[in-house]
Amino acid sequence: MKSIDVFEHGRLLIGEEGFQKKHWEAFVKLNTLHEGTYFEVLHNGLKFKQYVGVIQINGLSVNIHPKADKSEGDQKWKNVLLQMLKACGRIKADTADSAQLKKQQINLLEVYFQFFLNEVEGLIRQGLIKKYRKETGNVKALKGKLEFAGNIRHNLIHKERFFTTHQVYDLDHELNQVIAHALDIIGQFSKGTQLNDQLRRVQISFPIVKKIKPNAQSLSTLKVNRKTSPYERALELAKFIILNYSPDINHGQQKMIALLFDMNVLWEEYVLKQLKKYARKHPEENLDVNGQESKVFYGNGRRIRPDIVLNKGTETIVIDTKWKRPYNNASSIEDLRQMYAYGRFWNATKLILLYPGDDDQGRFKPYPNPNDPELKHQCKTSFISVLDNDDILDDEIGEKIINLIEQ
Repeated sequence: MKSIDVFEHGRLLIGEEGFQKKHWEAFVKLNTLHEGTYFEVLHNGLKFKQYVGVIQINGLSVNIHPKADKSEGDQKWKNVLLQMLKACGRIKADTADSAQLKKQQINLLEVYFQFFLNEVEGLIRQGLIKKYRKETGNVKALKGKLEFAGNIRHNLIHKERFFTTHQVYDLDHELNQVIAHALDIIGQFSKGTQLNDQLRRVQISFPIVKKIKPNAQSLSTLKVNRKTSPYERALELAKFIILNYSPDINHGQQKMIALLFDMNVLWEEYVLKQLKKYARKHPEENLDVNGQESKVFYGNGRRIRPDIVLNKGTETIVIDTKWKRPYNNASSIEDLRQMYAYGRFWNATKLILLYPGDDDQGRFKPYPNPNDPELKHQCKTSFISVLDNDDILDDEIGEKIINLIEQ
């Protein structure tokens, strides 16, 4: 399979590295389905936004990598996405082992496929769950509710049969049907790869169930309870695979799957998890870390929601994470106004706009308030390195952020 590596906010033009017009047309249709979220469409190519991941279509795989620092080399950033997904709990640690990935040379799509297959194998070993369902049809013994109209229509001659609606207790239920559908999707994109053998083993062991074509609405109604809780992770991955699959996106000629992640969201999740990890390791500092707290801003429906609210004793600090670095390393007036609103509503003494980049702690500057000199909110723009000295995702960011606050 042909593979192309690009970076966020980069460009891919028709004719480059095997990227053809038919691929461009399919990418444009995918983007249209998602209301222009993923890229800017150029007349002869694409300009990517902050979404990173992998898009695969008929023999072509486009890997979109994050790259916070545009001045650094490309190679060191190619494994950052997998490391960040692993740190944020989006994939298991053993599935995203860096040495294994480098040795096997598999991409993000295959990582998620393998993660899903491993989960399904675990369910099969544990024992798949049976559920009751209603079935209507002919049976040789009277059971359940006799459907008189159907019985007359179907069994006028065959008096020995009964047309009934009755309960069946088996494996053919909606949870297994969704998993089977996800397995079929993997089969379309794993031909000729090392995952194909594992997929075949799983499909042979998996029961034959009714074929379905689930959509976002039907998937949203699927819930797990105490009995079906072992299905939770496999079902979550199955939904993820199904919702990112775009069959027949180009008049039935090409099928596409796209696993894309918003780096703004991942960066926020990573910083939040690192701060919570630091708080657990240092209970003596009395830190309380919360993400996505919201308060009513205007009326009944307008709310404001900072990324991270950190309470340190009696002091409240608000942190807003931004993945895309600002022009000339200066925050926009809109961002500074937003931070002031956070300060007023959370009574925060310190506010930080946090960007990735070369370490720069910045300096707190107060918001002057001549009408209320006692009201003091301080804000600063800070940059923090995503990678450590070994070009690995820095897992000590929590401590560095605490130092930003204390300075």
